[in-house]
Amino acid sequence: MNKLLIALGLTATVALVGCNKEKAPETGATTGEHLENAAEQAGHDVEDATATAAARTEAAAEEAAAETREAAVEAEQAARNATVKAADAVEDSARNVKEDAKN
Repeated sequence: MNKLLIALGLTATVALVGCNKEKAPETGATTGEHLENAAEQAGHDVEDATATAAARTEAAAEEAAAETREAAVEAEQAARNATVKAADAVEDSARNVKEDAKN
């Protein structure tokens, strides 16, 4: 995004400087050539920014998927632990009822 803003700023600067028709640009290029070069550079900057954004998005998606898998494993383990605790509580209660019935 910053590159795009810089490219647009450069394009605007070149356009403003190029509007001075009394003096030829120091490079010998016409205003149209300056604008064409600025537009081409802006296009490259947009391509670079797009590629960078795509790479970051892909990395973020891969990280999110890994975290989701890890959370699923943790949730499964928590469910197993809760099931074991519930079964132990039921057995303890049954044992207590049985002992109370004997007494």
